[in-house]
Amino acid sequence: MANNGRRSVKQKKGPTTGTGGHGRKALEGKGPTPKAEERTYHKAYKNKQLAERSAAKRGTGTRPGGAGARSGPKGRATEELVTGRNSVVEALRAGIPAKALHVAIRIEMDDRVKESLKLAAERGIPLLETGKAELDRMTEDAVHQGLVLQIPPYEYEDAYDLAEETLAKWKKGHISNAPIFVALDGITDPRNLGAIIRSVSAFSGHGVIVPERRSVGVTASAWKTSAGAAVRVPVARAANLNNALKQFKNMGIYVLGLDGDGDVSLPDLTVATEPVCIVVGSEGKGLSRLVRENCDQIVSIPIDSAMESLNASMAVGISLYEVSRQRAS
Repeated sequence: MANNGRRSVKQKKGPTTGTGGHGRKALEGKGPTPKAEERTYHKAYKNKQLAERSAAKRGTGTRPGGAGARSGPKGRATEELVTGRNSVVEALRAGIPAKALHVAIRIEMDDRVKESLKLAAERGIPLLETGKAELDRMTEDAVHQGLVLQIPPYEYEDAYDLAEETLAKWKKGHISNAPIFVALDGITDPRNLGAIIRSVSAFSGHGVIVPERRSVGVTASAWKTSAGAAVRVPVARAANLNNALKQFKNMGIYVLGLDGDGDVSLPDLTVATEPVCIVVGSEGKGLSRLVRENCDQIVSIPIDSAMESLNASMAVGISLYEVSRQRAS
């Protein structure tokens, strides 16, 4: 059909006058620009995903200073990181159990790094080359100097189970000495715990009891201070220390609290040959009121000067020595 010399004109697509707003959405903007870590193609997004995966593997929480415990569900420690060349090599020398040694890529070698790598290899600890950015995230920007030692969580025994099993072994003649335990009331310094573990090991003790809350745990510092004794002496946790002490008394274990104002002087102790649990409080506050009430006796250590006091680990060492001496005689 002829077009009579007229050219056809194509209509433009898109909204026209009188569409009733049907094209409004097409005219709207895309909103504010997403953050870098929310854009899947951006480097910040990939770093965020990597950090989240790392955190999921090792648990969440905060870690003060150069080493400390990360917290898991209900505040239970899941792992600990020892950071810095001096701290790492000392931890490896002390034989602290380790899960992995993270070493920065292209780390500058010195004697501490060489010895750390050698000790880790001898003990079969996995060596993981890790980028600096990841080490910074692991340690929450603490000074790591390219070395991070990953410590697995300590496996605590149950206080009641430990006491029951030890008593059963003693009654069957599997152990010669009557059971002796040390319980900690309000002690938060891991070095005190390590020194107490060492004393318990030296005088053939059978375990250390710590409360679950507001108390020290077996950290890298405690391991190091124990000088290897933490391998031999079990540390048990009690959900409630007072309830545990009551159970001990029902099992026939004498509970002895250490205090400067005790009713019984340590040399006059008459139950040293029986199963005992020595309870020690913090140097500042001493034994808590409820713990004192649950003790069979409050025992004092005679010292020459009224102006002096003994710290927890020293008081435990002296008490264990006296109990051991009386048992031997």
